[in-house]
Amino acid sequence: MDRPDPPISAVILAGGVGSRFWPASTPSRPKQLLPLASENPLIVDTVTRALRLVPETRLHILTGEHLREPFQRVLPALPASAYWIEPRARGTGPVLAWAAHRLVREDPDAVMVSLHADHAIVPTDAMVQLLTTAGAFAASEGLLLTIAIPPTRPETGYGWIRPGAPLVDRPGFRVWRVGAFVEKPDLETARRYLSEGHLWNSGIFVWSAATFLEEVRRLSPEIGPHLPLLEGGDEAAFFDAVDRISIDEAVLERSDRIGTVEATFQWDDVGSWSSLERSHAPDAQGNASRGPVHALDARRNLVWSDEGPVVLWGVDDLVVIRSGDLTVVAPRDRSPEWKHLLDSLPPELREKADPRSDDPPEDTP
Repeated sequence: MDRPDPPISAVILAGGVGSRFWPASTPSRPKQLLPLASENPLIVDTVTRALRLVPETRLHILTGEHLREPFQRVLPALPASAYWIEPRARGTGPVLAWAAHRLVREDPDAVMVSLHADHAIVPTDAMVQLLTTAGAFAASEGLLLTIAIPPTRPETGYGWIRPGAPLVDRPGFRVWRVGAFVEKPDLETARRYLSEGHLWNSGIFVWSAATFLEEVRRLSPEIGPHLPLLEGGDEAAFFDAVDRISIDEAVLERSDRIGTVEATFQWDDVGSWSSLERSHAPDAQGNASRGPVHALDARRNLVWSDEGPVVLWGVDDLVVIRSGDLTVVAPRDRSPEWKHLLDSLPPELREKADPRSDDPPEDTP
């Protein structure tokens, strides 16, 4: 008799504010609560997709205490037990080790799927089918899997993956060993990666929670020696003791048990204002906008307004953000540098609406 597939649990990384979306994203309204990819807040879209993969009893949102109540307002049907509140922000490495430890305590055979709250994915059916198949494969092969996206452009804002030896090659499920993780490249390098068959690293992970913890103990001196604190039930002490580190640095770039699965769905990392042009259909002049915008003789602008009308006249290639009592105007090609803008603001503006005060480093791909 075939052994049934192990149960899948989904965890959603939903901490931080998202300073690349300032001034719309603030500590009281982080980017996960903004309708950046659809008419719904990002966290609502992510949870809706996750609930197609797992029942709500196996869905966990990893976030800070300050975001519990705002999330509950937009997700009123989700039980309080779905929120796993990290005592302190320490990056994706520690928080995923903590979540894996909780899952193993509940079920030693648990398979863990790690999702981000700021991704756009369609169609959901394809995502569910691929992650279900990947979960069974990860458990049977003892591999840590990352989902890789076939690239559509020479993107400089994502990490990339160089595929290694093929492991599975069948319709709808292609898997390779990871040859190398490569950091966000410059444009010339990104073009070369595109031509050489590299893939985007989505930051979606699938693995046996127990296997993942084995690799944390074996490879991560920043996290592994502190796991006994979790075994003793002292979660706060664990978060005090560990270093702030991403899961890529702590485990994935050090392990020889990493595989990558080619995505069968469309994916976008909603990571900066430039993503508006991919989630909101541009008008005939190439302007992508959300909110009341009137454009006359204006082309290729990105516009967001949640505080009344914006009129564009005779301007091209701008980013215009109107939120609260702040308006920001910048050249469109400077949108990837949004965090540098925050660094240069005078104190009265930075302190008024700067989301970085409680914003841990974003481990985006």
